[in-house]
Parts: sequence; C-alpha cells; structure tokens
Amino acid sequence: MQNKDPRAQDQDRGMIEIDPGPGKPFPKFLVSPPFWIFAILLMVSFMVGQKVPPTWTADRITIDVQQDDAGQFYIYQGKRKDLPAEISNYQASPLHPQQLKTYSHSGPAIEEDYVRSGEDVLWLRLKRHWGAWSLLPAITAVMLCWLTKEPITALLGGIITGAFLLGQYDLTEEVLVPSLASQPAAQILLLYLVLLGSLMGVWSRMGAPRAFAELMTRLFVRGPRSARLVAWFLGIVFFQGGTVSTVLVGTTVKPLADKENISHEELSYIVDSTASPIASLIAFNAWPGYVQAFIFVSGAGFLATEADRVAFFFKSIPLHFYSIFAVLGTFLFALDLMPWVSKNMREAITRARTTGQLDAPGSSPLSAKELEISNVPGHYRPHVVDFFLPLGILISMSIGTFISSGSPNVRWAFGAALLSACGLAVLKGMSLSELMDGISTGLKGVVMGTLILLLAITIGGISKATGGGNYLVELLGTALPFWSLPVLLLILTIIIAFSTGTSWGTYAVSLPLAMPLAWAIAQSQGLSHPMLYMMICFSAVIDGSVFGDQCSPISDTTVLSSMCTGCDLMDHVRTQLPQASMAAGLAAVLWTAATLVFA
Repeated sequence: MQNKDPRAQDQDRGMIEIDPGPGKPFPKFLVSPPFWIFAILLMVSFMVGQKVPPTWTADRITIDVQQDDAGQFYIYQGKRKDLPAEISNYQASPLHPQQLKTYSHSGPAIEEDYVRSGEDVLWLRLKRHWGAWSLLPAITAVMLCWLTKEPITALLGGIITGAFLLGQYDLTEEVLVPSLASQPAAQILLLYLVLLGSLMGVWSRMGAPRAFAELMTRLFVRGPRSARLVAWFLGIVFFQGGTVSTVLVGTTVKPLADKENISHEELSYIVDSTASPIASLIAFNAWPGYVQAFIFVSGAGFLATEADRVAFFFKSIPLHFYSIFAVLGTFLFALDLMPWVSKNMREAITRARTTGQLDAPGSSPLSAKELEISNVPGHYRPHVVDFFLPLGILISMSIGTFISSGSPNVRWAFGAALLSACGLAVLKGMSLSELMDGISTGLKGVVMGTLILLLAITIGGISKATGGGNYLVELLGTALPFWSLPVLLLILTIIIAFSTGTSWGTYAVSLPLAMPLAWAIAQSQGLSHPMLYMMICFSAVIDGSVFGDQCSPISDTTVLSSMCTGCDLMDHVRTQLPQASMAAGLAAVLWTAATLVFA
C-alpha cells in the first residue's frame, strides 16, 4: 500500500498550509476560519460604532412606594432606596420616549428618574442599544468558543468587539482596568483564587479528598452509579444555588468520582444541572427577595406588597417545570435510567469506563493536574476529619449568616474553612513550609478558571452596555396571543442569559416587561385565572434565565462547574446542552398546555 504524502493528508483534513518560501514559516492562524470570522465581526463592530447612532430607551419599573417618618421609599434588592421629595410628571421627564427620540450619539444628561404616571410611580432607567448589532459581543464570544474550544481568547474576542462597538479603543484603561478594579472582580479574586484555591491546595496536601473517597467507598459507593447518585444528592443538600452549590459539590465529590472512572463531562453536568435549578425550587435563599422588586404590577392585588410578591414566588414553584425536569433528569441520569442521552455524553461515559480517561483527547481541563495528585508528606496521616471539619464549618457559617442576615456570607465561610484546615494540619504535625507549598499549589490550580471568570464578568458588562438584552426585550412589545407568551418569554430569557452569562441580570432586564405584559394580556383577553397565567409567565422567565445561564460558556456557574470538576469548559457545554434543551422543551409544552387548559 502506497504511503500518502503528509501534506496531502493535511489537505484532506482541511489543514492547508501556505508555504511563504524557504526559512519563513507562515503563521497558521492567519488562514484559520476563527481568525477571519473574528476579523470580520471586529470590522463590522467598528463601523457600526462609528456610523450607527444608538436607540435610546428607558426601563419603566413600577415601584411599590412606602412611607415612614423619613419620607417616601421603596425596597430594591433588600435595601431601602429613598425617593426625591418632588416627583415630576412623566411627560416632563428627559427619559420620556418622545424626548429620547431627539438624541443621537450623545444621550440625555441623567441616567435615572422618578416620575408619576397617573396613580403609579415609575422608576426610569436609561438604556441604549444598536438593534441586532448589540448582540455582536456575545455572538463573537460564543462563536469563537465553539470554533476554537479555547475560552480565554474567545472571551477576549467578544470583549474587543464590544469595546469597538462602544467606541472604547483603549482596551486597557477604558475596558479591562475598570472591570478588573470593580467590586465583583475583587470578590472573585478573593473568593475563587485566594480562598477556594488555598483550601483546595491545603486539602490536597492533607490527603483529605482521598480520605473522603475511601470512606464513601467503604460505606456507600459500589460503582459509578452510586458515586453519581452521591453527587446528585449533594447538589440537593447544598441548595443555596449558583456558585456556592457548584463549588461545594464539585470539590467534594470529584475525588470520589475520579476513583470510580466517572468522566468529568458526566460530573460537571450533574453539578451544574442541580445548582441553580434546585435553588429556584428550594428557594430559602436570596432569590425571592431579589426578584420581588421587579414584579410589582399596578392593579394586580396579589402583587401589592413585598410579602405578597415573595408569596407569589413560592406559589409559582410547582410551575418551574424546567428546574423540576433538570433536577429529575440528573437523578435519572445518575441511576442510568434517563431515557435519552446525547451522543457526546454517551461517548464520554464509554471512554471513561473502558479506558479510564476522564477527559476527552485534546481537552484542556480548567483544574490543574497538581490538584489531582496526592502529595501528602510522609509523616502525615490523612483522616476524614481533615475533610469534614472545614466542610462543616463552611456549610454552618453559610447557613448561619443566611439565617441571621438573609444572605449567606460566602467569603466568611470559605475563610473560616481555610483557617480551620490550616490549623488542623499544623496541629497534626504539618510544617509551615509544607502547608504553604500546598497553598501555592492550590493557587496555581485555579488561576486559569479565575481568569476566565474575570473575563466573563467583563464581557457581561460589555453586553449590558451595548444593550443586547434591552433590544431583545423590545421585540416582545407587541400584541401576542395569550397562549404564546410563556414560550416566547422562555426563548427570550434563554437568549439574554446565554449571551450575558447571568440569570439575575436577565431577571432585572426581562421581568419589568414580562409581568406588566402578562397582566395586560390577561385583562384584555378576558382570562379566567389571571394570577395563574402570570405565575406561568413568571416561571417561564425564571426557568429561561436559569437555562441560559446554566448552558452559557461565559457564565460563572458554567466555568466553576468545569473548574471544580476538572472538565474542559467547552466539553462541559457541549455534553450538557442536549439534555438541558430536552428539559426546556418539555417545560415549554407543559406551560402551553397549562395556559390553554387552565388560564
């Protein structure tokens, strides 16, 4: 059999090299499709930013005005916000739609205003968008993620595209420095780099994960199925949701899952699909207090007070069909009873069980290999108390601060857990240099994941500034058949959350439109049960935001699920998306049926 020329083999695979001459290697990236796609999108973004004036709009949020001796106020995100003594008429506001039409590239001088419209008090927040062009940053980042499977360059590409659209060409001083110097960025550096990285490093140095895995193997785990069930159960137990649940479950169960040859794609799917969904179902957390501020609707008596709105949240929980199917689906998946599993996930399962390879060939796991290798000093004897004592302190402090203040202080909890782990290690004979070596290893292990989180925050701010979510919300501002609204809200919030990487940000954008729109449709089309109809629409917004956030490659929970389970980010996105999409499709069918039959 004649051997084929290697250059011809490269051509068969689409990897055609251009020879620029002897001794001058031609850069391959210059002929790659991702490079040219990015170059074209960047050029388009620059031209739009230069030639197309933005459309100026203002969010209209009807607020629940309260009165005390200090004056009028309302509650927003659990905090009091005072109203000005004099509230002008809506028609006179610079943020009135007629006034906003007069602005081009430069907008009005104020960014928010409080006005009176009839008997309602409106909170107006200035927004702008460039129509469909506003989605360019998110499209660039997501497209490059899929094509290159390299999240850092993909996120940077989306950031640069958005900056050019906004006319911010000094990327360091106008974009990166303000974002990385912000409070959210500082919180990420402290929590996920310093505290989480140090705790994981100390645990690895103490041999705590290995001790936990050996204990669970003796007591409960008998194979991959029971190990996956442990991961699912922990996802339910740590129901605070979001980053807290993702970090706790991922770091706790990873050594056990690795020992049972569970692929990192399987584990990250279970961790991610029980984090935010269970938080919306067992909502004894900050979610109801945050969301209630956006769902006040004038005329809807069942939403009149803050207590009414929180009660409305809890009454709607049985209608959070996507979250229910996501949690139920991961349970069936853990037991190998899920009726349908995507091809990529099946391949990951087969690979891990037959070859022991927990990651796909060519993948780039976000967790460093150093954290997966036990490096316990010879004189140190690992014990399960090394694992359970810091973990117990972490959980207790998270729950305790939630009960006392209404919001868990995660940084206090991780800090106390880290201090207890260090103190325990020293008391058991570990030297200070050995302890610091473990901390150093832990910091190295989470650097890449932390960097991706910081870039995700930056592109989230860019996407908010370009107004992609506002543009998508405006598309629903027309007359709709009542039965179609829940599914349209689901699609809308999925797109917004997927392109911005945040569920809570999606709530803030979409709920002020969705709830009044649902109420208006219920009244105009004479629905028999308007409260039920609004609960269905509300559930669609909550679940669509959760789905989009959970499956977005630029979401913090997606990144953390990959980082804490040692999975490649895009492998996690690609294997999780089909199962999540099926759950969302079933939810859409049930919402439509419930609307037609009961509303």
